[in-house]
Amino acid sequence: MSVPTSASRAPRWVVSAVTGLAGLFYAYAIWNAIAHLVSMAQSGLTAAGWVTLGFGVLFPALVFVFALVIGRRRRLGEYSLVLLAGLALVAVFWLDLIGYSILNMSDLVVQTA
Repeated sequence: MSVPTSASRAPRWVVSAVTGLAGLFYAYAIWNAIAHLVSMAQSGLTAAGWVTLGFGVLFPALVFVFALVIGRRRRLGEYSLVLLAGLALVAVFWLDLIGYSILNMSDLVVQTA
């Protein structure tokens, strides 16, 4: 007879280290979004500019929390992949936001006469 084996869980400190490391990458994305918002706000932003760039600041935090919720009961490898997939989503969103803000600058920044 075979004895059912339970999946061994990773030590809590390893999970915390992976979460902390991923959190630093997400925090870097938030930091870049804040820097972009501040640099664009110096020229004066329209309402659409505040909403668009403000969402760029909030989006990495939302994805990080969502990845934590999805991956919290998974094994360490799966948890790491969920965090990495979320970070990839944030990177794609960030590139889209940068492209949008460069190509549609007139819609985001107040025009001066």
